[in-house]
Amino acid sequence: MPSLRRFDMKTPNAMSAPATRKPWPMRWIVATIVLFIVPYTYVNLKFRKPGKAFEPYADMKAQANVNRLLDAGYRRVDVPAERPFPALSPAEITHGPAAKPAAAPGGLPANLAKTLIDPPRLPTAYRDLVAPAESNFLLPAKLQFTARLASDREQLAGADLYLRETQLVIVPRFEPVPEGLQARSAESTVLLTLPSGLLAPGRHALTLVGASESLHWDVVVR
Repeated sequence: MPSLRRFDMKTPNAMSAPATRKPWPMRWIVATIVLFIVPYTYVNLKFRKPGKAFEPYADMKAQANVNRLLDAGYRRVDVPAERPFPALSPAEITHGPAAKPAAAPGGLPANLAKTLIDPPRLPTAYRDLVAPAESNFLLPAKLQFTARLASDREQLAGADLYLRETQLVIVPRFEPVPEGLQARSAESTVLLTLPSGLLAPGRHALTLVGASESLHWDVVVR
């Protein structure tokens, strides 16, 4: 009869417990984070393209706005806008006969209003418009006016021109002032510079658009 081997039976308490895994020391965790963050920050700052970050939704909306304007026959031009101090004299602006503006209904033209995706923040109305009645195709043209704003918490941000054949719609851009600040007044004197070559030779109708009241005048480009 084959011999039987003897096994020693050990109780569970007698069996060796598995080795407990110790966590990493905190100094090594900190060192690992530093070793990752420092090179990443350097590479990001060194090779990042200048300008604002890519914003897919904003860029797609801007492109859609451009396409809608083109389909409606408009061309948008961003023009320099500033607050002159002191204000220019009429002679410095017109260099000849001055335009004779007339009051017009407020609001964007209907075909432009339904084309823009986001309606602009319009001043309430305008006064003291100074603009040339004639301009040279090869030279920039200036116009100056005082915009009446809805509150003293808005500041000048630029201006957009919407050109369609011989019609030019001028829309000053205003934006809210930073939190806790306010403008000195609810009126703002604005100087716009229209680039040379913008308007072809001939007679053009210009409209400075306000929310409650706009201004309309003609200019002859030679």
